Amino acid sequence: MSVTIATKAFADQKPGTSGLRKKVKVYQQPHYAENYIQSIFDSLEGFAGATLVVGGDGRYYNKEVIQTALRMAAANGFGRVIVGQNGLLSTPAASHLIRHNKAYGGLVLSASHNPGGPDGDFGIKYNIGNGGPAPEKITDAVFARSKVITHYKTTETPDIDLGKTGRSMIEGMTVEVVDPVADYASLMQSLFDFDAIRALFKSGFRMKFDGMGAITGPYAKTILEGMLGAAQGTVINGTPLPDFGGHHPDPNLVHAKELVDDVMMGLAFDFGAASDGDGDRNLIVGRGIYVTPSDSLAIIAANATHAPGYAGGIAGIARSMPTSCAPDCVAAKKGIPCFETPTGWKFFGNLLDAGLATVCGEESFGTGSNHVREKDGLWAVLMWLNILAATRRSVSEIVTSHWDLYGRNFYSRHDYEEVDAEAANKLMDGLRARLPAIKAEHGLTTADDFAYDDPVDKSHTAKQGIRLIFPDGARIIYRLSGTGTAGATLRVYIERYVADRSQHGTETQEMLKDLIALSRSIPDIPGITGRSAPTVIT
Repeated sequence: MSVTIATKAFADQKPGTSGLRKKVKVYQQPHYAENYIQSIFDSLEGFAGATLVVGGDGRYYNKEVIQTALRMAAANGFGRVIVGQNGLLSTPAASHLIRHNKAYGGLVLSASHNPGGPDGDFGIKYNIGNGGPAPEKITDAVFARSKVITHYKTTETPDIDLGKTGRSMIEGMTVEVVDPVADYASLMQSLFDFDAIRALFKSGFRMKFDGMGAITGPYAKTILEGMLGAAQGTVINGTPLPDFGGHHPDPNLVHAKELVDDVMMGLAFDFGAASDGDGDRNLIVGRGIYVTPSDSLAIIAANATHAPGYAGGIAGIARSMPTSCAPDCVAAKKGIPCFETPTGWKFFGNLLDAGLATVCGEESFGTGSNHVREKDGLWAVLMWLNILAATRRSVSEIVTSHWDLYGRNFYSRHDYEEVDAEAANKLMDGLRARLPAIKAEHGLTTADDFAYDDPVDKSHTAKQGIRLIFPDGARIIYRLSGTGTAGATLRVYIERYVADRSQHGTETQEMLKDLIALSRSIPDIPGITGRSAPTVIT
């Protein structure tokens, strides 16, 4: 039976770059999740009888909110919900299911790479019918609705058994529980040369994949060990756990240290990779080398035709503004466009839908293509395996030969995590106010607050990060992250392009030393934030 429940609005339900992420304890407040889900449904129209995809990364509180979402979807008039078995769906797999089933949209329950567990984070994101994150016109409407909501609709029905595949009903709405991996694995098989990758593994090639106790483990086990013949045990931390087994599921050099040490510093493995909480990010390492996400995007774009799904070439590349300009170099040589967008995968959706871009990526370990409308960690790993299988070169050889051809973009991101929000905003406001003076003092070609005009829908997005660009193309970028739940994270990006091959082996922080010093002194990071050094350097 459907019921209407009275509620009071919460003032803090403004989505970030990828949904509403809060501490679990915030979401556990009575009516909190229900208010946000109802605000999403109230901001949509024309979905009566339509299909909704629901799933999450298995983090703490996932199971409870999925049952809530199912009941509310039924009460609000959806005709069918497709949900992953045990409530599990990686974010890229959810995007594929939306597209594959021509669903109206989807609810993705995840806080991505943020920690899990009772004291960790939780999140809800709405994806539209193209499989991508909702654009700002929808998220703005959701926030506006959340501030005035007075009631939500649900049903008084028992929980659905999500432990087995099959169909059941809630108040006339069909609930279809599906294998979370099967359709996604079929998609990957259609894009990549699985025979060549199998032959690579049969030749003695060894890799290690870290699922980080998160959602990608079952996908990696099925595809890498099951379909491609990688050795049993290739996938470590492969079972999704509510607290990710204590891991911080962010695939970077700090949080994936075990993998990095084993592959980069040892001789037992040829290739290493990891993915994050919800399966949309990736880390790529080889023996003796770490591949930056920016370089990875550029190398994938340069070599995509090795994969059958991209044999006809790529239409263009898209990258977020803070991502290094390495992909621009590839685009220039190939005579294809490279689009610079704000951070947030939602900005790539229009470019992909319009056929203007084929591959896209962000410096925050996110890479993907037009096969879905989310970044896709395992897709990037399989693309690298396809390139390795086709060329039979090492990761290091592929990277250094790429630098020889295109030049090297030395690049580093310095994160100042959980900075006092007031101090962080003061720093950014101070930079904005001083841009003309900074430009003149340092002889910059550009000193601005990045704004984006979408070439497809003509929308305008402002205040997307401070750019300081030097005459030689070197860049310092400042941006506050929208994906954390505590304080603010100040991200500072430093980049320098070097064509001279003899300098390509220089250590990154050494090559960027003078720019790093400027990145701290220009806004007075120590004086305003109290931080003498970054929390994380990648």
